[in-house]
Amino acid sequence: MKAVILAAGEGNRMRPLTYTRPKVMLPIANRPILEHLLLEAKQAGIKEFILVAGYHDEQVRDYFGNGDKWGVKIDYCRQRRQLGTADALKLVRDLVDGNFLLINGDIIVSQEDIKKLAHKRDNTMSIVEVKDTRELGVVAVKQSRVVGIYEKTEKPPSHLANAGLYLFTPYIFKAVSGTEKSPRGEYEITSSLQLLIDKGNPVLAQKIGYWLDLSYPWDLLPANEFLLGTTQSQNRGEIEDNVIIKGAVAIGQDSIIRSGSYLVGPIVIGAGCDLGPSCYIRPHTAIGDNCHIGHGVEIKNSIIMPGTKIPHLSYVGDSIIGEECNLGAGTKIANLRLDRRDIIVSGVATKRRKLGAIIGDRVETGINVSVNIGSMIGNNTHIGPGVSVSGVIAPHSKIL
Repeated sequence: MKAVILAAGEGNRMRPLTYTRPKVMLPIANRPILEHLLLEAKQAGIKEFILVAGYHDEQVRDYFGNGDKWGVKIDYCRQRRQLGTADALKLVRDLVDGNFLLINGDIIVSQEDIKKLAHKRDNTMSIVEVKDTRELGVVAVKQSRVVGIYEKTEKPPSHLANAGLYLFTPYIFKAVSGTEKSPRGEYEITSSLQLLIDKGNPVLAQKIGYWLDLSYPWDLLPANEFLLGTTQSQNRGEIEDNVIIKGAVAIGQDSIIRSGSYLVGPIVIGAGCDLGPSCYIRPHTAIGDNCHIGHGVEIKNSIIMPGTKIPHLSYVGDSIIGEECNLGAGTKIANLRLDRRDIIVSGVATKRRKLGAIIGDRVETGINVSVNIGSMIGNNTHIGPGVSVSGVIAPHSKIL
């Protein structure tokens, strides 16, 4: 059986992190979202994949190649214009034979649920029970069959959400060919499934237990925390004297942890990093390749992407920092409101009491910069010494 993974979208709600990379290539625990998904599918017995790529597709192709590194076979299909999931499915019609899996590339599901789904014989969609359905497609189910699919409705008929994981028979392509554009201007696979249902063709529902849905940048933080929970201690670098390490800490090739540093896992540190002396790295932190974390820096529950430098006396908490950033000495990122209420970003409730900043690639700050809670800073922004920033900052800004 083959798995078709939809990896063509930009992910507008993930900006500024997706200005320079597709959503599926955002790192969690130092691996792209798509790699976590591919590995789960492989463990479920899937060895052949078709990746439908589009936005910055070269990054997907360059990273995954033909799949040899993972012991699988990967083919590619390019969706030049992102016209929806049903449009993407049209493109693979001649590349699949028999039943196949279709998986949204921006979710993470378990090998157990994938394996269970792969044994179905009829068209089946996976569903998950959630408390808040406002941002999700909702599914009505009767006796294990889907009877209705509703996109972001104000009065949902259930708390069962579409999980973005499907088993399809070749008959799905007939429904896809008759699918019209949705009110959002896209050809959506849920519309194709509704066509099947309306014509009396069975669409089964399979409830799954493990599901990470990644819609907004701050969704990466709990996913990172969850996936780091499986970290095993490993040292492929150098640890100087007087370093204290507690819990599971994985240190990449040629990285050095300098004297006086204090690390509390789970933590993953990429290759070629230079940490310390005397830095404090707290749990659930992922540091990408070739990063420099310097003296007196404290980092907790954050994702630091490759090539970023946080060299002196800075604090980063509950934040995501893009590639090749440089934070000046004394840069502090706030992560907790004084009234301790949940943080709202651009009118969106994050449902998080602690959230620092979401910072794009190649952002530079001067000394003693203060960044307020929930700030979103676009790529290539320069922030001058002693400045306090807050809110949403457009890419290529200069704040002095």
